Amino acid sequence: MRQGLGAKLGIGWRLHGDGGTPRPGDAVAPDERLSWGRTIGLGAQHVVAMFGATFVFPVLMGLDPNLAIMVSGVATILFLLIVQGKIPSYLGSSASFVGAVTVIRAGGGDSSAVTGAILVCAFVLGAVGLLVHFLGTRAIHRILPPAVSGAVVMLIGFNLAPVVAETYWPQDQWVALFTMMIVLAASVLLRGFWGRIAVFLGLASGYALSWAFDAAFGPITAPDADGNVSTHLRLDLSGVGDAPWFGLPQFHAPSFDLAAIVVVLPAVIALIAENTGHVKAVEQMTGSRLDGSLGRAIFADGFASALSSAVGGPPTTTYAENIGVMAATRVYSTAAYWVAAIVAIAFGLCPKFGAVIAATPGGVLGGITVVLYGMIGLLGAKIWVESQVDFADPVNLLPLAAGLVAGIGGVSLQITPSFEFSGIALGTLVTLIGYHVLRAARARRT
Repeated sequence: MRQGLGAKLGIGWRLHGDGGTPRPGDAVAPDERLSWGRTIGLGAQHVVAMFGATFVFPVLMGLDPNLAIMVSGVATILFLLIVQGKIPSYLGSSASFVGAVTVIRAGGGDSSAVTGAILVCAFVLGAVGLLVHFLGTRAIHRILPPAVSGAVVMLIGFNLAPVVAETYWPQDQWVALFTMMIVLAASVLLRGFWGRIAVFLGLASGYALSWAFDAAFGPITAPDADGNVSTHLRLDLSGVGDAPWFGLPQFHAPSFDLAAIVVVLPAVIALIAENTGHVKAVEQMTGSRLDGSLGRAIFADGFASALSSAVGGPPTTTYAENIGVMAATRVYSTAAYWVAAIVAIAFGLCPKFGAVIAATPGGVLGGITVVLYGMIGLLGAKIWVESQVDFADPVNLLPLAAGLVAGIGGVSLQITPSFEFSGIALGTLVTLIGYHVLRAARARRT
């Protein structure tokens, strides 16, 4: 009975071979594991792979990175339990909300309004997961065809370009430039696992470079994140010494604002596309049929994001970085993800660790975001290419073109004196409604 329950929850791992290093060409299945020593080592690799992005995105959204690291571990455990161990994945902080959160904060919204909007979005994502589970994937593809989902993902990424140019890059343009070059070089020139953690390598290198510039050239006179020009050190570690080694992260309750919710909701489309792509990638690697688990995966992501935002944390999503680690090692064991999740929870309970993260120089974030935001945007183009979207068809071309310009250009539509659609929200509406209205009109005409 106990073994049956463990298998049902995805925690009844069988030993692969003798538990030693797999033979060349062998793959370790999700329900298998190596020796616990090797499994802990693999779990450490997954921690490194998710680490950079998992704390960068909360920093960009103005949320507590310590809490983000901790809830990523909790979210991963919940995800693995809900999908019954069939989809080995790590749930880290999502990038898809950064643009919307930037808009909310620019409009005067605080962290409470941000997490409240994310919480609503998470419930919607969870509901979509239930629909997919009970009705199948066809309904999602009908409402969000590749032409539409690709456009929404693209505008979410490219809408962030002004944030890089106006907020992060000016804080230290030279550190930003060097950090960007390190990320680009590491991702292209390094092989296997090291290439997959290019963002983390860029963060660590930029951190060290900022310290070296302070030692060699002294303080910099430049704007801070709020645009106020002052003379200051690039890397200020004064808060690290005062932070305790052990303590709880900064929890806070959400609040709900309609304008903020409307701005965030388009990210659901990006998360559906992201989860679907990652499940397909795992399916291809493991040779397992996972169509029946897609709804569980989307629901699990929504449930984990709801739990995270309810206590003040960021939204979560399955991580391509960790899928890359699996591709490099051919070890798909979910036991390694349990190890990574437990380590992340321990990190989240160390405020001194959080203080080190919070001290990340603005120039380093500038170099990282110029790459990451562009990558998010180009994921939309990747959806178009893989789905062979026909842009000779005006139903595809015209509403997408209008939606992208409206969303990326910051076009606004004033509804009432205190409420408007703009940016990502307006671009998504133009794309989604325009596509389906034109498609229905053409079908009726013919």
